[in-house]
Parts: sequence; structure tokens; C-alpha cells
Amino acid sequence: MAEVFQKGTLYLCATPIGNLEDITYRTVRCLTEADIIAAEDTRHTRQLLSAYGIETPLTSYHEHNKGEKGPLLIERLQDGDMVAVVSDAGLPGICDPGSDLVREALAASIPVVPLPGANAGLTGLIASGLDTTLFTFVGFLPKTKRHRRPVLEGLKEYGGTLIFYEAPHRIEGVLAEIEEVLGDRPAVLCRELTKKYEEYIRGSLSCVRQRLQEQGCRGEFVVLIGADTKEMGELRADLDYESVLRQLLAEGTDKKDAIRITAERCRVPKREVYKAALRL
Repeated sequence: MAEVFQKGTLYLCATPIGNLEDITYRTVRCLTEADIIAAEDTRHTRQLLSAYGIETPLTSYHEHNKGEKGPLLIERLQDGDMVAVVSDAGLPGICDPGSDLVREALAASIPVVPLPGANAGLTGLIASGLDTTLFTFVGFLPKTKRHRRPVLEGLKEYGGTLIFYEAPHRIEGVLAEIEEVLGDRPAVLCRELTKKYEEYIRGSLSCVRQRLQEQGCRGEFVVLIGADTKEMGELRADLDYESVLRQLLAEGTDKKDAIRITAERCRVPKREVYKAALRL
């Protein structure tokens, strides 16, 4: 039996992080039946709604107008409207002002219902090969180095995997700072998750940074940093050095040179890379 959405309720609707098919039937119904949708960027959300033939009215609700718009949305909820909140991508309330609206709604005794769905951090984590039993979501680091450093220092003793979001124009500098403070830990850089050019760069931070410098910094990034523990053994600069070797060979690099470059870049013994070349 289909869920009956309730009036006077705030619904938190997860939206795709790239692939528009990553939306749930429940969310499509909720967005269709809502009286109004509060969106971080109405132009961006309108594209999603158009793809599913949803004609519900939109209103903007973002970091710069939340002080003004929040009370208006609470008023509508108190008057019996059904309000759906979406972010540009993923779960509302994660790295966006949706969390402020939730607090305002709860303070006004308004029911809040989450509709689960896509999330960039967890999507990257489950495919990373790093520890998924213990992890810490950090999100976006502060924009300036002066403010980033204390945050990174505070993460030194954290166990498990650290999850960051970062913009392409800052990614190289931020990775260098993370390596400087946390050490050359295992890392996975997830680029353009669920999109056409989805890519995972695996290795130590130094190897990941080198690969990034070589191929450029396009797209949105999720950065995962492994724990620096004795149980992990010695760091291997690339957790998937075979993919590096495969890429070099595909580009036409001589096998002997490809083995040497892979061993140097990924700090893996040449004999291991040679065995991988034979397998390939």
C-alpha cells in the first residue's frame, strides 16, 4: 500500500549526485505531491523535476537567504502545507542549510521525515577498499589554510577512514596539506561519482597527488583517507597498481618502461609489477 504523505510535515528528499536515475520512487511521489519544494538552487532542481514531469512550485532556500526563508517555510508548515526540501545533490542537511530548517521545524513541533537516497561520501566509501566499519565524515574543510590546519591537526588521532568533499580548484593544495599533517596515508580520490567519467584514483597520498597533477583536476571530488595504523602494514603507494600498469600499456608505453614507471610511481617492487604484466 502506497504511503500517504502528511500535510504540515517537512520531508527531506535525497536527490541524485549525478545519474538522474538514482532517485527513489518514493521521492518522486513526495516531490509530486508536495505543496512546495525548497531547493538550494532552483535552476538546478528544475532540471531534475523536468526529467520526471514534476510541476510542484519551487522556492529557493540556501545559505544566504535561510534567515529570511526559514521562518516563512515554518509558517507554511504550521498552516498545513507539505514542504519538501532538496539540496543540489545527495542528502539535504549534509553540507547545506537543510539542517537549520530541520532544527527550526523540530523547535516548532513540526514532524520531520527523511527520505533516504544517494550520498556522495558513502557512495565513495563503499567502493574505496578502505575501512568501512569505522569512518568519520569531515565534509568540506575551511577555505583558507590558516583555518584548515587546526582542523587537520585535530584529525590526527581519529581511527578509521576520513571522508572529505573538495572543489577542483582547491584539491591539489588541500591534498598536499593533508599529507603534510596526517602523513602519506592510503587514500582514494573519487571523481565525478555516478557520472559518465566516474573515476577512482587509489594509492598513497603522494601517489594520488602525482596522478592528479599528471591528468588534471576536473570534476567534483570525494577524498577518502585511510587510518594510519600498524595493522595496515607498510603503506603501498597504490592499492591498485595494476590499473596504473594497464593504463600505461594501453597508451602504448613499452612494457619494460611501463613496469619501471609503475614501480617508481607506486613504490611497488619491480618483480611484483613484472608478475602483473605477465598476468595482463
